[in-house]
Amino acid sequence: MMAFFHLLMPFLLIELCGRIVASDCPQDCSCSTAETIFCFQRRSATMPQGVSALTKNIYLFANGIESLTEEDFVEMESLEMLDLSQNKLTELPDRVFETLTSLRNLDLSANQITYLSEESFSGMALLERLYLYSNHIQTIHPAAFQGLNQLLELKLQGNQLTTLPVLAMPRLLLLDLRFNTLSSPGTKDLQTPNLESLKLAGLGLESLDEELMASLGNLHELDISGNKLSSFPPALREARGLIHLSLAENPMGPLKLDDLQNLGELQELDISNLSLQTLPEGFSLLFPYLNRLTVAENPFNCLCTMAWFPRWLRNQGITLGRTEETRCHFPPLNSGKVLERLEHREFGCPTTTTVTASTTRTTTTTSTPPTVTTLPSTTPAIPAAEPSDENTSVGTDSQPLPPVPASPSSSSQNTEVDYLCPSQTCLNGGTCRLDRQGQLECTCLRGFSGSYCEIRHQNIPRDEDNHDISAATVTPDATDISSRKVTSTSILLDLHRYIEKRTYIQGIRLTYRNLSGPDQRPMHLSVPASYPEYTLRGLRPNSTYTVCASPLNDPTGGDRVCTKAHTAMQLTVPGKQVEGKRLTTMLMPALAILLLLVLVAAAVGVVCYLRRKRAKGHLDLHCEPSLLELEGVKSGSDNGGVLPQKHLEPAVVQNGGLEYEVLLIQDHMQDHCTANNNTTLSHKPSYF
Repeated sequence: MMAFFHLLMPFLLIELCGRIVASDCPQDCSCSTAETIFCFQRRSATMPQGVSALTKNIYLFANGIESLTEEDFVEMESLEMLDLSQNKLTELPDRVFETLTSLRNLDLSANQITYLSEESFSGMALLERLYLYSNHIQTIHPAAFQGLNQLLELKLQGNQLTTLPVLAMPRLLLLDLRFNTLSSPGTKDLQTPNLESLKLAGLGLESLDEELMASLGNLHELDISGNKLSSFPPALREARGLIHLSLAENPMGPLKLDDLQNLGELQELDISNLSLQTLPEGFSLLFPYLNRLTVAENPFNCLCTMAWFPRWLRNQGITLGRTEETRCHFPPLNSGKVLERLEHREFGCPTTTTVTASTTRTTTTTSTPPTVTTLPSTTPAIPAAEPSDENTSVGTDSQPLPPVPASPSSSSQNTEVDYLCPSQTCLNGGTCRLDRQGQLECTCLRGFSGSYCEIRHQNIPRDEDNHDISAATVTPDATDISSRKVTSTSILLDLHRYIEKRTYIQGIRLTYRNLSGPDQRPMHLSVPASYPEYTLRGLRPNSTYTVCASPLNDPTGGDRVCTKAHTAMQLTVPGKQVEGKRLTTMLMPALAILLLLVLVAAAVGVVCYLRRKRAKGHLDLHCEPSLLELEGVKSGSDNGGVLPQKHLEPAVVQNGGLEYEVLLIQDHMQDHCTANNNTTLSHKPSYF
């Protein structure tokens, strides 16, 4: 009996494959499963026909579609993802999407739409992402977005808007208005209390609304580059929770320390092309969490006042964006040189002479405060001269320095000296040294940093070597986060206790990974603190997941709690099981017709093979793209792959390069989800 089933199974699978290709998939499209359809470059002005009622995802980008009708979406109540980008749509008929009651993601980018009416999006109560960028939209009806209360992302960049309707969207997290012609929005225009990312680049703004910035308490990313801001916007002093900030390409001139003092949470800062000649003293002490800085296309004076900059970048592990475009303008000796690669001696700092009884040494010092150093110094100290009763050290100010401690070994003349600078120079137990250039340098104890170890870090766990402990090693507290409901593909998280115990948090960073599969890379989501429950979707059946939550405004991950959940088994489709007793009674007739079945199945297999060969270039994935999450990504094939990839439309020409929009095609595909030729799928982050 078992041998019979093993023999028959391959032919049944071939027959099922033939049915999917032949009957359930629209013409000139390819179907990975009954729920996902790809129609790439069909070159048809109309929607495909024959879409199954079970379909959840349809990708119709670059098909040449010119118009839509209500009949195109009949019996598609299960549809959750609709990608109509890069077509030739010029209008959206009223109520055209009304039957799509389950739709959550709609991508209409890179079409030729000019107007949005009052009923363009009627009936789409569950919509979470709406992408309308790179169209020709000039006017939006004031009520066009009413009813979209579940919207999380709205992208309108690259249109021709001069006015904006009131956006009353309580759950909106991302709003992109770049490269339109709009006045500075205020609190009446943006009623979006949970907004995390706001992009206002290239609007021609001359000011920024202070009341709006004060009302956006959850804002973490702000892009106001490419505007007409003549000075640092006072409104930014109200945006204390910013993590990413771009001020590039504004004619605002020099920056003052007072302007930047409330931005201590920044991790990324772009101040390119502001006509900066130098950075203010104390700049290095303002941003303890900074990991990326972009200062390109500024005419820097690479004099002694900037000598601290390259070393600060290295010591703090800060990545300098657009390094090759960050060059010196003055003096002529340094003109055109890359700022980050200059040696200390090339900044032309004045020299001082250190005089001892037995030798004279010339060293270089700067008039600016020493650079921030938190790691132990590996630079050998200047060796002391031979002991002498007349030993004194005189600097340029003629002030005596403390005597040099005697070497432990009188026979060694090259022994390192631990202290060659005034006592009490370094605070909080720090150790003072002189480096090879004669600069003061403090080696700080754990929990302290700064030029003089004056900055105390709280709630940052560190190991014995003064390195931050990875957040993954923090002991989880599973009582604050739990799973309330688990299905085969989703986990409903209960965050009530986590939020109640942490009233200070501005948002929650969720990190989850599949412990059961080959791909155990962490996936990240950003969730407002007003969400006591959140559902993770698109998970793998019968798998164990670990889910961790940490405050969004805590980059160290010190306050992190975790829990585990196991997704359920995927249910067997009813009607596909065959009872063993019935098979026993039919064994003899089955054996009698076995030869006939083998011949028929072989014929079907040949037909399936010929159709697949004829449909070469069509997509046939072995797994289904999972649902888009808050930080979902678009995936395309690598070179030589068979996955159709959308042509990226440049939404911005900024800083001398093209900035491309991330495509709304699918969530994070696992690496084991491959095409027929085993080409792995790449992923790109959506935002944040």
